[in-house]
Amino acid sequence: MSTDAGFGARLESRTVTYLDRVDDCVALLPRALDEYAEDGSARETVDEIAAVESDCDELVREITGLITDAGPDDIGLLNTRINFNESALLDFYKELDVVANHTERIVQEVTMMRPDADTAPFRDMREMATRIVEMVAVLADVVERFVRGLARADAAETLTDGIESIRGLESECDDLRNDAIATAFADDGIDQPLVYRELAILLDELANTVEDLTDRMVVIASKEPGIVTGTGPDASEE
Repeated sequence: MSTDAGFGARLESRTVTYLDRVDDCVALLPRALDEYAEDGSARETVDEIAAVESDCDELVREITGLITDAGPDDIGLLNTRINFNESALLDFYKELDVVANHTERIVQEVTMMRPDADTAPFRDMREMATRIVEMVAVLADVVERFVRGLARADAAETLTDGIESIRGLESECDDLRNDAIATAFADDGIDQPLVYRELAILLDELANTVEDLTDRMVVIASKEPGIVTGTGPDASEE
């Protein structure tokens, strides 16, 4: 029984550490955009994001290794939820790692494409970044409780409010993306509207990834009565 608790505790602890770093990475996104808008460079913050993203890669490898390397004796009978959902859980962590990867890509693309920051589309994208930071902060809490629900046989977790909050923020990102793209093409004073379109889509893809993670949790939780989501993946479709 102590072995069971040990495995679950390690999985929870490493997941919390990993989520903290993912949150740190995404939280730097608005700062990078602000610095770029100020002086056309965000080199230090871009480098910091790259360093945090590397930390995230290392941490997620440790977590997936913990799951794949563990045998029945390590996981134990009390963690049958992990056994039954191992493949889906590994896919979930793989998708979760996209959040930090994509954040790094966005700031790299901004500094390479060099859009004019003194425009309405750029301000819309900056607002998207703020919403994404909020989404990831909520996601970290939801994922922590989701993993706790899987790792503890007697756990009961309700994730509904967090999932709905993420979906609402993602919808706001959709509106901001649409506004950014529409304005970029409607305003004759804006050069290279395709640049704003591509960057707005990249930010939207990051928001979509966060929302997709809630769908993955809903699917896994549908087989686990101790984890309540109170919603379904179809609810997120436009």
